[in-house]
Amino acid sequence: MNILLLGSGGREHAMARSFAKSKRLNQLYIAPGNAGTSQHGTNISLDILDFDIIKSWSQDKKIDMIIVGPEAPLVKGIYDVIKGDEATKHIAVIGPSSDGAMLEGSKSFAKKFMSEFNIPTASYLEVTKDNLEEGINYLSNNVGPYVLKADGLAAGKGVLIIDDTQEAINSLKVMLAGQFGQASATVVIEQFLDGIEFSVFALTDGKDYVILPVAKDYKRIGEGDTGLNTGGMGAVSPPPFVTDKLMQKVENRIVKPTIEGISKRGFDYVGFVFIGLIKVNNEPYVIEYNCRMGDPETEVVFPRIQSDVVDLMEAASRGTLEQVQIDINPLTAAAIMLVSGGYPEAYQKEKFVTNIPTTYNSIIFHAGTKMEDEKIMTNGGRVIAITSFGEDHKVALDSAKKIAEEIQFEGKYYRKDIGFDL
Repeated sequence: MNILLLGSGGREHAMARSFAKSKRLNQLYIAPGNAGTSQHGTNISLDILDFDIIKSWSQDKKIDMIIVGPEAPLVKGIYDVIKGDEATKHIAVIGPSSDGAMLEGSKSFAKKFMSEFNIPTASYLEVTKDNLEEGINYLSNNVGPYVLKADGLAAGKGVLIIDDTQEAINSLKVMLAGQFGQASATVVIEQFLDGIEFSVFALTDGKDYVILPVAKDYKRIGEGDTGLNTGGMGAVSPPPFVTDKLMQKVENRIVKPTIEGISKRGFDYVGFVFIGLIKVNNEPYVIEYNCRMGDPETEVVFPRIQSDVVDLMEAASRGTLEQVQIDINPLTAAAIMLVSGGYPEAYQKEKFVTNIPTTYNSIIFHAGTKMEDEKIMTNGGRVIAITSFGEDHKVALDSAKKIAEEIQFEGKYYRKDIGFDL
């Protein structure tokens, strides 16, 4: 198969590495890719939101499958465009239609979906400028912490958790005034759920599914889960608190009704359902849906999949997932993210990255990197993810930390406490 993978982060490097191992692969192209993805395929400079260019390029290269890494092309409708054109409808697209992608594209849409299919989640209120007073009253009459979520896509940064009532009211006004652009024209205020979070991933063909390895990521910039939200500072798979009994509840109460809901709503949905969950008193609740793999969770999930991932994707595209068994590495995988100084706020790019080990038991996944004159330079806030394996998360994290110390670039920062709450 000739495969086109869209995206440029650590998620895409992890996917590219797995695809490159497949006996089914002919050519792998990554658009635009990074300094690491070029180890496994050919980086291509394409605008992943210009669907006409992607269509014509895919025809020229006889692409058989397009795998969509990030959420923006999915919400914008890349599946619909490729499948709606006679010349490209034969290409398998791993990623849902724009209707299905609304599970991630709109928090309000997702909440209504969960309500319709009796999927456990926090209570909520939807607020716009038109019912701002109702939102203020809701905050004033409830005790914090308060959870404020931008309705639309905000690159993983559109969620605020605030203790103080007046601060929450002020933040609500700022969000509605355009803090996250059009994404926060509607804000969802949610009941705060106190528990521990984890992520469940399913690959679905719209009617059947396979559950991928479970993970837990760490979003806050500061140790002890403090400071601003980021795209993710590290991850562990599997988190030890996710027992078989808990997963049985997740599958029966959440995964099955979610896939049934997708089918009943009539969404064209071939791809990943990422379910962000929280365990409260041993009961699982949905925090959010994403319509693609997470980052940095992919950097611990994909390395644990021992099955041929291209076979899995093709089974999803052909609607034959009920015939699939997935083989998972029983070891724990842990990832630590090296980020640029100042991230997630202002940070500098184009810093030389040195001391990347060439022989190691861990896996180095590039995220915000680029090649310039055969040298690796930083090109984003999250620069490199280091994934290591171990008998448990402590062993895996100790191994990853050693390499985190070795790799150097100006302003390097990473959390030394990933897994602190496990």
